[in-house]
Amino acid sequence: MTQTIATLICALLLAAPLTAQELELPDRLPALQEADISSLGQSDTGVAVGEKVPAFSVTTHKGESMALTRLLGQAPVLVVFYRGGWCPYCNTQIRQLTEAWPEFERRGVTPVLISADKPDASAIAQATYEIPFPVLSDPDLKAHEAFDVVVQIDDATAEKYRGYGIVLEDWSGRDHHKIAAPGVFLVDGNGIVQWAHVSEDYKTRPSVAQLLAMLDSRADG
Repeated sequence: MTQTIATLICALLLAAPLTAQELELPDRLPALQEADISSLGQSDTGVAVGEKVPAFSVTTHKGESMALTRLLGQAPVLVVFYRGGWCPYCNTQIRQLTEAWPEFERRGVTPVLISADKPDASAIAQATYEIPFPVLSDPDLKAHEAFDVVVQIDDATAEKYRGYGIVLEDWSGRDHHKIAAPGVFLVDGNGIVQWAHVSEDYKTRPSVAQLLAMLDSRADG
């Protein structure tokens, strides 16, 4: 992580009395590395393709309950787990997905963003990018556990993040140091995972172009 960028983003996100509507992130967010084509759709963790996602209930950025069954009403859904609004690489991914929304909509697929951020932190992301699809708050890790993407941050790393101005407890509203491994899951209306990718390196994610190509190849098949 570039410390200068991370510190700037955290200062913007955590500064008071800044509101979500007033928040502006810097234009120069870090670039994500595109996932290697040979690794796409492969992962040693996360719900496997063909498996059904266990039931869970999380919270919208407005504080409303959102159950898996309700999400599946918008199926197919592309469930995207991100580390948190404090992560500059996640902000890059969110911006790219938001800009590509018309392409996902044209294919009938709804992206769904989930992190361990508490609802008001998720609301910041929602307002910052005017995201037209669900941004869900899961500080109790119900969806994270259902998709098996929980990452435990050790105390040394948590302290290092504090040096960047990132206090994980402030973002989640909980005393755990758990976040999501960056993961993308295509889930059908029955809750069955049709495609999955979990990144080992948080700076590397499937690109929008790769995700759209995957959706097109499945439609053609």
